[in-house]
Amino acid sequence: PTRPQSPGVSMKNQAMDGPKQRMKVFVTRRLPPEGQKLLSKSDLDVQQWDSDDVIPKEELLKGIEGADGLLCLLTDTIDKEVVDAAGPKLKVISTLSVGFDHLALDEIKQRGIKVGSMQHLSTDVTAELAVTLLLTTCRRVPEAMEEVRNGGWKTWSPMWLCGYGLSDSTVGVMGLGRIGLGIAQRLKPFGVKRFLYTGIPPCLKSVEELKAELVSTEKLAEESDFVLVSCPLTPETAGLCNKDFFQRMKKTAVFINTSRGPVVNQEDLYQALVTGQIAAAGLDVTTPEPIPTDHPLLTLKNCVILPHIGSATHGARNAMSVLAVNNLLKGLAGEVMPGGIEL
Repeated sequence: PTRPQSPGVSMKNQAMDGPKQRMKVFVTRRLPPEGQKLLSKSDLDVQQWDSDDVIPKEELLKGIEGADGLLCLLTDTIDKEVVDAAGPKLKVISTLSVGFDHLALDEIKQRGIKVGSMQHLSTDVTAELAVTLLLTTCRRVPEAMEEVRNGGWKTWSPMWLCGYGLSDSTVGVMGLGRIGLGIAQRLKPFGVKRFLYTGIPPCLKSVEELKAELVSTEKLAEESDFVLVSCPLTPETAGLCNKDFFQRMKKTAVFINTSRGPVVNQEDLYQALVTGQIAAAGLDVTTPEPIPTDHPLLTLKNCVILPHIGSATHGARNAMSVLAVNNLLKGLAGEVMPGGIEL
């Protein structure tokens, strides 16, 4: 169907199909093609924010009124106000994201609403991106590219643009869940000598294969050459990587965050980078998102920042959208959601 010229709610599939009224679902964004195709084939009354931009809160509150199901993104804060606006018919929330810190889970659980996410789906591509960001940062790739462009490349020099290699290093993974484990498994062939981790691993056999050591957060900071953050955002992890954490790290250490921006105190990270307390940092997530173009971190050569592209491959995003729609359909049908989470 032809899309509106300006963002708005697209009233798709709203006609009555005989005497039986179809269930209403609200979708907060345009979906990747495969998911959109699956949704269009459903026997649902679909209303959708027809834009690639974040839906304004007032439009979300209007659109969700009377909905049986909601398909949202990590950029949508689904709080008490939103579930109140939906009313008692809301049965299912499907989020097109791995994390669900944008959902008011206590409110949702109290109302018996089912929740589906992408828990298992984006592990590989997010782990790949974390490794990409680590290599890009520790080998100073953006700086090197800029020197080529601006004429700084004069001749070969023994110590010019030297970075840090993974061979014989110690890697610390904060949060050895599915993604953290995927990161470690991909780094092992680079010759990493030792893996440290925090958090409870999902598979002890895999941890044994890596010979990974469960340590305290403090010990991980002190002994790691490379620190990779892949833990979920919780009240316990918010601000976990702060001044004290960075002061414990080696001056040659590289810090990578691909989890959630609020896990890191960005002011403390800036000070650690600008004073040489740590060597470099690579971030795929920030606070806020997008990070303001005048943010101090963007002035530093030893800080690489990406626009939250951990799962950004064509295949992964299409698969995620299909799973999100299937979570919605299965939940509304009273069946087990393939990506359902326990509340």
